[in-house]
Amino acid sequence: MSLAVCATPIGNLDDVTLRLLEELRSAEVILCEDTRHTRVLLGRHGISGAKLLSYHEHNEAKRTAELLPRLLAGERVALVSDAGMPGISDPGGRLVGAALEHGVPVTVLPGPSAVDTALVAGGFAADRYQFVGFLPRGAGALAALWRELAGWPYPVVAFESPQRLPATLRSLAAVQPGREVAVCRELTKKFEEVVRGPAAEVSARFSEAPKGEITLVLGPAGEERDVAVALEVVAELVAAGVPRRQAADVVSRLTGVSRNELYRRTL
Repeated sequence: MSLAVCATPIGNLDDVTLRLLEELRSAEVILCEDTRHTRVLLGRHGISGAKLLSYHEHNEAKRTAELLPRLLAGERVALVSDAGMPGISDPGGRLVGAALEHGVPVTVLPGPSAVDTALVAGGFAADRYQFVGFLPRGAGALAALWRELAGWPYPVVAFESPQRLPATLRSLAAVQPGREVAVCRELTKKFEEVVRGPAAEVSARFSEAPKGEITLVLGPAGEERDVAVALEVVAELVAAGVPRRQAADVVSRLTGVSRNELYRRTL
């Protein structure tokens, strides 16, 4: 008996590990957030034979009660979500907890993470960060979250729906217009896009809802002041006759602010 918690691709279906493919081939039951989505992944890699069962937020309690006796009886079960790691802003925690409580071995297969990918792609790679999951829907709750994060000195990562993104960015820009933010859209997919800049500028860029999956990264509080100073220094160097690209390169090395961002925003 065993439960394997399997991270799956966040977009590109080829972002799999050999361990993941072997586990999916050998599982007797695969629990899926959406069986249709998982069938596409399995078909991509020529995997068939396992029984697929839905396991999502609306049936998590019921499925956990159903699956626990089967795990105890010796069945080999794999748990996947549509993208990323089950249990991280996705169903799975309840089953893992029940399995551990009853002595069922649990194995976690690591893999792609939208959080890590967005941090690096957005230029906010750090030793520490805060992940807040999906942003609250209500305007009041969202405003309260912005106040809570106003002094946080590390990057903050969140998930947001494309439909709510414009309103979310307007809300952020209203209270922290200079806060550096990166909108990471369709990570690892064909039309991957990363848009970074002050909240006010990024909000203007997304006045209408985009398509695709969105991961939002806020820069550390106070970083907007560092960027503003760096931009001023680049502008002064250019005014003194230093080529813009060279000025951006020098200031980037001294401050850690992205060279491309300094160049782009001083054109």
